[in-house]
Amino acid sequence: MRGRWTVAWALCAAVTGGLLWGWPLRDPERISAAAAVVSAVVALFGVASAWAWRAGRGRRRADGAQVADAAEALARTVRRQWEEEAILRQLYGPEPLPLLWSDCACPRVSDRRQTVGTEVVCRADEPLALTEAFGSLAHRRLVVLGTAGSGKTAFAVLLVLALLRGRTAGDPVPVLFSLSSFDPDRESAGNWLRRRIAADYPAMGDTEQYGAGVIDDLLTEHRLVPVLDGLDELPERSRAAALASLDGTLPADAPLVLTCRTDDYADAVRQSGFLTGAAVVEPAPVRTEDALAFLSRAMPPGSRQDGWATVAERLAREPGAPAAQALRSPLMVALARSVYVGTADEGDEGRDPAELVDAERFPTPAAVERHLLDALIPSLYERARRQDPARGWDPRQARDYLIRLAAGLHARDDYDLAWWQLHRWIPALAGPWRRAAVLASLGCAEFLLLTVFLVAVLDAPSRAEALRWFPQSVLESFALPPMLALSGLVTRRNRTLPRAAALAAAVALAGGLALPPSSWYYYRDASASTLLASIGFFCFAVWLVLLGVGLPTPPRTPSRGRPAPRHWRGQLVRALILVISVTAISETVFAGYAMAGYGSVLPPGSMPWGALIGAVAGIGLAALDWVRAPATGAEVATPASSVRADRLISLISAGACAVVFVLPEAVFRAVPWVPSDPLRTTMFSAVVGLFHGAVWGSFLALAAHSWPYYTAARLLLAARGELPWRLQAFLANAHRLGILRQVGPVYQFRHARLRDHLATRPASS
Repeated sequence: MRGRWTVAWALCAAVTGGLLWGWPLRDPERISAAAAVVSAVVALFGVASAWAWRAGRGRRRADGAQVADAAEALARTVRRQWEEEAILRQLYGPEPLPLLWSDCACPRVSDRRQTVGTEVVCRADEPLALTEAFGSLAHRRLVVLGTAGSGKTAFAVLLVLALLRGRTAGDPVPVLFSLSSFDPDRESAGNWLRRRIAADYPAMGDTEQYGAGVIDDLLTEHRLVPVLDGLDELPERSRAAALASLDGTLPADAPLVLTCRTDDYADAVRQSGFLTGAAVVEPAPVRTEDALAFLSRAMPPGSRQDGWATVAERLAREPGAPAAQALRSPLMVALARSVYVGTADEGDEGRDPAELVDAERFPTPAAVERHLLDALIPSLYERARRQDPARGWDPRQARDYLIRLAAGLHARDDYDLAWWQLHRWIPALAGPWRRAAVLASLGCAEFLLLTVFLVAVLDAPSRAEALRWFPQSVLESFALPPMLALSGLVTRRNRTLPRAAALAAAVALAGGLALPPSSWYYYRDASASTLLASIGFFCFAVWLVLLGVGLPTPPRTPSRGRPAPRHWRGQLVRALILVISVTAISETVFAGYAMAGYGSVLPPGSMPWGALIGAVAGIGLAALDWVRAPATGAEVATPASSVRADRLISLISAGACAVVFVLPEAVFRAVPWVPSDPLRTTMFSAVVGLFHGAVWGSFLALAAHSWPYYTAARLLLAARGELPWRLQAFLANAHRLGILRQVGPVYQFRHARLRDHLATRPASS
């Protein structure tokens, strides 16, 4: 709130002082004009004050009822999200694999027994026993350990659903997150949790419905149970720091669930200490008879039942056989179900489960595991293609795509397939300087195409001006590299208005410093003050655009929101304040320019143009504010929904910023006013100004969003044959088949073991 009042005062003082300093006031007419402009500034201060006051009211803290409503809405959303995911992961069909979880035998990884609470013994397939075991813990803190493929993530999902099903009003809400995106060197555990909740559940950002700071209230009042999956998925150097951040940032009595591989957790504990007050559990190995009974029940009646009978008979005689050892892992049991249950036609010996006990083909447990991992993707895609031949993906091609995705993630030591990070797979778009050079080249190409279009459609007298305009625009595009590079070097993104305004001003000034050659080329016969004014108008237009959309660099997270009718009264008030503010600013700037004696290049009557320009620019910025409205309480961020939201905001931002950019500069960039031919002058100025502003405004707006970078990277990778053209459809299909899992707006391979295995396999093409 204080920052907004500071901006309001500073803006009005700067505009007033600057205009009065720049005007020669010896002329009585200029004195009266100055008085008029000062009056406009006073009106602007009134509008800015109302804006600051309104913003403060809209940011009032949440009360108890709002926090409770937010918790209930979040509980419904999380339950629906993970019920659907559990079905896709087949955690319930035909019934969960019986796994016994008990206190970890590994020494020195847990707190003292009197601090932790009672001994934990439970089964993941018994929801009531699971919730009772968790509720018996003194601090409701639990660390779930196990080897790779031991069922830690499945345990976490089943625990979340068990707690939600048995939840009553007022109970804390379990929320599951993947830890792979946590970087303890850049942010604390608390800040990371707040950011993930806001990104995965956008409705929690609805300050009108739930008040400001509701996420903080949910955490500090212990209304959430963060279930954090995959400490081992962090880089080795970050695990101990992440564990220390969780233990040091979150209160010792705050509920928490953490999963990790046993050895990795033991190493982290040796470096940073254990998680205070947390019980530590691990699973017992799967019994062979339980695994075979589970697989047999999942198999439809038929010849394959005989195959499992053969496996059971053989393993009963040889309990140490490679297949028996492999099936002690819940992951391998799940893979065996996916490979053999319902995937083979009659007579297909390659899908007969009896092959698992062939000692010649599979002499070791590792050979059985490799076979199951290799057979998973062809089996699932073959089944899908038999069910729907017209829409199924070719198994061989799908396998190649998944291999390339796995190799890309493995090369970056990443587990999250975040679509907004796909541009990092393209070297030309990865670094700020290379990205700046590429985008500047694209800007020159756009100006070239625009010039060709203008030469084709304009009349003969105007073509010479159009041809003169292209070299100037190419020179002007040299402002892009410093703007884009400086934006890419800004790593800390604070959304406070003063910081955003200062960063936008710095980037606009960096672009303005590269403009003198282009301004001199276009206004070579004009005075130095006119050249400086042209640069100033350009920087002002850039500042307006960047203030509306952010810096022109790939954002850390995609945009979220959508046009929503909710809270329309508040949105209408904000829109009116924004339109009036921008109108007052525009009128003041244009009036000051004209009255300061720089009006030689402006058509007569430019003062009304300032009001018109400001009104239209304000409407454009109000549209941006409207489209960023929070989503409804029933929505969860998914990869598909986040792509759609960012695409919508990108396109609306491009259109709005094209208008916002062109209006402050369009009149100034007009060719010298020709009284003998005002119609041609006006038409040419309008056409060139609109197209020029559309290129600049839309270019800067698109460069500030994730979707354009994702689209460019996706199309380039598809053109190389490395990824499918319909990438999101392919990923959604792989998710439905159980090859990928979905965690908020990102995809992951169903298990890190599958990602690592695919990353080492050669593609067929």
